Amino acid sequence: MTIYEVGGAVRDRLLGLPVTERDWVVVGATPEAMQAEGYRPVGRTFPVFLHPDTGEEYALARTERKVAPGYHGFTFHADPEVTLEADLSRRDLTINAMARSPEGEIIDPYNGQADLHARRLHHVSEAFREDPVRILRLARFAARFAPLGFRVAEDTLALCQEMVATGEVDALVPERVWQETAKALMAPAPSAFIRVLRDTGALAVLFPEVDRLFGVPQPVKHHPEIDSGEHVLLALDQAAGLDADLATRFSVLVHDLGKGITPAEELPRHRGHEARGVPLTEGLCERLRVPSDTRDLACAVTRYHLDCHRVRELRPETLLGLLNGMDAFRRPERVDGFLTACEADYRGRLGLEHRPYPQADYLREALRRCQAIEARPFVEQGLKGPAVGEAIEKARLAELARLQPSD
Repeated sequence: MTIYEVGGAVRDRLLGLPVTERDWVVVGATPEAMQAEGYRPVGRTFPVFLHPDTGEEYALARTERKVAPGYHGFTFHADPEVTLEADLSRRDLTINAMARSPEGEIIDPYNGQADLHARRLHHVSEAFREDPVRILRLARFAARFAPLGFRVAEDTLALCQEMVATGEVDALVPERVWQETAKALMAPAPSAFIRVLRDTGALAVLFPEVDRLFGVPQPVKHHPEIDSGEHVLLALDQAAGLDADLATRFSVLVHDLGKGITPAEELPRHRGHEARGVPLTEGLCERLRVPSDTRDLACAVTRYHLDCHRVRELRPETLLGLLNGMDAFRRPERVDGFLTACEADYRGRLGLEHRPYPQADYLREALRRCQAIEARPFVEQGLKGPAVGEAIEKARLAELARLQPSD
């Protein structure tokens, strides 16, 4: 029995990055031998065990064989005779197919170190084509390592395009697409995830609403980058720079979906794209089974981001409608994510990445003033039922009118 550290821990250590979790492969062992050493079996499909002290995962060296379409269509073979090189050969990228021996030696049968040095994301073998999840993982690693200069190798890109053309991506289940997307959106350069998916052709299959934005023009006065898709990518990276959470970053991804269905004769203007985009955002969230809190914020940002940009110009009735529409009184914790998404959108424009966003403070002040209005004084006046709600709304409108700029 020989135990090797494998995968991301080896890669990250060579890159000088912090190692947050470690995986291990055990060569020359049987399940019975692992349990005799105190390891606890947890794997359903193939033998995986938890270390009795650290809780880290230890997997028996294994090979796999494709027997059906999609990423579930594999059989696995774990045996003491399976070599480390054979186990590493089934991995997706060369930079993930390295191991470290107990003595500290790097075992690198597929030139992962050379690809690390070249900043290249390259598949290990033709077996890459057997699992469509690997396209999502490739795009996710691009989003993680783009700031270090990593790019997808041309032949790996071509292989992914072939996989899309043969329908492999069609077999992906919504939960796995969302899982990989969520991880990628939280990476340092989430735009790279979308760009790689688009380059492979997978974006049109998995996110057709987003793919449709590319090539759609916007007024150059407001969007020097012109292209609607490019604007979304700029805004996504702004959201990452603002350290936004997942729900906020996803909201930025989908906030302009309505521009993809603007009638051609109206271009480059997009009047009403906010309302048009809401059903598209809802449909995408339903298809990918996006968590409800994330969906609700995404729909609010889609519908009201333009109102937020011009908040100082809004009539009190419209401003109150904005606060009610984002459910700010019942869900005040949603406001920060909403404002961060709007700021990322506002600054996600070529050459305008660093402009301030005073609208956020204005909207927070509007909410604070409205929240200070309580029901008790109106109840003490003898009002009941709907009359109390009407009085609160009237008082909020008066307060918002006082907030409006005098100029």
